[in-house]
Amino acid sequence: MPILPSLRRREPERRGVESPAPAAAPASPTPWPRAVVVLLGVALAFAVLLGLHQLRDYVAPVFLALNLVLAAAPLQRWLVGLKVPRPLAAVTTGAAIFAFLIGFFTALGWSAAAMVEELSSREYRQRYTELYTQAVTFLEGYGLQQDTLTEQLESALDPSRIIGALGGVLSNLTGILGLLTTTAIVIFFLMIDTMSAGRRLSLVKDQHPDVAHALVSFARGVRRYWVVTTIFGLVVALLDVIALVWLGVPLALAWGVLSFLTNYIPNIGFVIGLVPPAVVALLANGPVNALLVVVVYSVLNFVVQSLIQPKFTGDAVGVTPTITFISLVVWAWVLGPVGALLALPATLLLKAVLVDADPAARWVNAFLASNPDTARAETTRESFEQGT
Repeated sequence: MPILPSLRRREPERRGVESPAPAAAPASPTPWPRAVVVLLGVALAFAVLLGLHQLRDYVAPVFLALNLVLAAAPLQRWLVGLKVPRPLAAVTTGAAIFAFLIGFFTALGWSAAAMVEELSSREYRQRYTELYTQAVTFLEGYGLQQDTLTEQLESALDPSRIIGALGGVLSNLTGILGLLTTTAIVIFFLMIDTMSAGRRLSLVKDQHPDVAHALVSFARGVRRYWVVTTIFGLVVALLDVIALVWLGVPLALAWGVLSFLTNYIPNIGFVIGLVPPAVVALLANGPVNALLVVVVYSVLNFVVQSLIQPKFTGDAVGVTPTITFISLVVWAWVLGPVGALLALPATLLLKAVLVDADPAARWVNAFLASNPDTARAETTRESFEQGT
């Protein structure tokens, strides 16, 4: 009997010596190749953009309303700081946004209508015929056939075609009214939510500080972008009106309004605002006057929008010129004409959600940020703060 306990005591030791080594943990599944991950990401991104394209009639006014509310936020905070009740401050801010929308589309319609009325006069049609005859005579001296010239010049310079295009813009009132109606409804509900936005953001910051920081940076960037773009648009429009009056171009004020409105479209907005006054200058005063309009517009655009404005909008936009142009092309396709106005804010939103909110993805700012050194310093600072 005493032998059994000793055997029991030695048995664990014997089993410990003779038992095989514990089996290794199963290896983690092999990750997918990077090429597959990239292709899947591109496919999913295209699917999302295609879905937004199909819903652009709803997405565009919603995002436009969000941008307007963010741009008007300082007014609401100023009113609250003056001890104005929050509901009254929200109503006042919403009324200011509605006034801006109505003024924007009214000015755009007035500019288009003024050009239609101006080009419809008999004087411009006679001038067009004279210019056309002179151009055909000049080019025939270089061996070009009149039939080919007739087809090309008529398609490019015929005032009736220009009037038809502008008339199409004016006749599309249903789409504009639908956009304004949806935008107004969304603004109404967003202004109600702004009264508790601070508390909601605090709750997000408690759980996900990176996400809260990214959203605040997006709102600040969008607000600065719209303010700076509006100020410089007014400066460029004023200079354009002065130059057009000096050159004797008809409807100088209308072209100044058009220049201000198209300034919101990055990169190609200047070209859109240049074509109508150049055409009118050609028909009213001749090729030399039209060439002067092109030169003056180009100089003003280069100095103000290419040299001065980027120094002020760099902190607001914070993306490279290439990304800016790609954003314009992509969002104009996704959201239609409104997407051209909202291209940079939409890109800033994607950057905030997909890059800035994820510490592991902030290395992408090296390719997106207009100032990589600033982006790197910001990332290093946040990593240090999280580590401490």
